[in-house]
Amino acid sequence: MRNISKKSKSVSEAINTRLTCRAFLDKKIDKKIIEEIINIAKRTPSGGNLQPWHMWVVSGSPLKKFKKDIAEKIKENPFGEGTEYKIYPPNLKDPYEARRKEVGNDMYDVLKIPKEDKKGRLKQFRKNFEFFGAPVAMFFAIDRQMQEGQWSDLGMFIQSIMLLARERGLHTAPQEAWALWYKSIGKFLKIPKELMLFCGMGIGYADTSVPINSFRSKREDIKNFTNFIGFK
Repeated sequence: MRNISKKSKSVSEAINTRLTCRAFLDKKIDKKIIEEIINIAKRTPSGGNLQPWHMWVVSGSPLKKFKKDIAEKIKENPFGEGTEYKIYPPNLKDPYEARRKEVGNDMYDVLKIPKEDKKGRLKQFRKNFEFFGAPVAMFFAIDRQMQEGQWSDLGMFIQSIMLLARERGLHTAPQEAWALWYKSIGKFLKIPKELMLFCGMGIGYADTSVPINSFRSKREDIKNFTNFIGFK
C-alpha cells in the first residue's frame, strides 16, 4: 500500500493516494492552509465561467455543537430528513448497482462487521455525521437554477480541493450522506433558499493506525469503459 500520510509531489501521486478517509487525527489545521487550498481550487474550470460553487468551512466549537445537535436528532430519526436530490438513481442497474454493493461489502469486511450485524453497520454509518473525527468540515451548495453542467463543475471544484489537500499531506472524506440532513444544515449555516446543499466533506490528517484507512475500493480496467478510435 502507498504511504498515505506523506505529501503528494505530483497530480498522479495525489490521485493515487487519495481515499475517503474514515478516521482522522485530532490535529488542528491552520486556517491559512485551508484558504490557500480554496484560493487555488477557485481556478477550477466551469462552463461560461459561472463558478457555480458555494461553500462553508466550519471548525472549532461551532462544529462540535453542530455535531452534537445532529447526534441528538439521530436518536429520533436515524436516517435523517430525506434529501432534495436522489443520491443514487432509482432502480440502479448493473454494473453500477453491483459496484455499489461490492464496495460496501468490501469496506465492512475490512471493519470486520458482518452483514447480519445491523447495529454495527448502523454505528459505522453514523460516523459520517461526526465527519469521522475531522477537525474541519466543508459544506457545498449550488444555486437551484443550475443544471447538469454546473453540477459537473461543482464536482470538479470539490475534486480540486481533494487533490490540493493531498499535496499538503491532508486527506478528505467527501460525503453525500450529509444531504440527508439538509434542513438542519441549512438552518445551521443560514443557507439562502435559492441554494441547494450538495454534500459535506471532512478534511484533516489521516489516522494511519486505523485499519479502515487501508481500504482501497476497486476500479475497472480502462478497457471496460474506454473506446479508442483512430489509434494504431
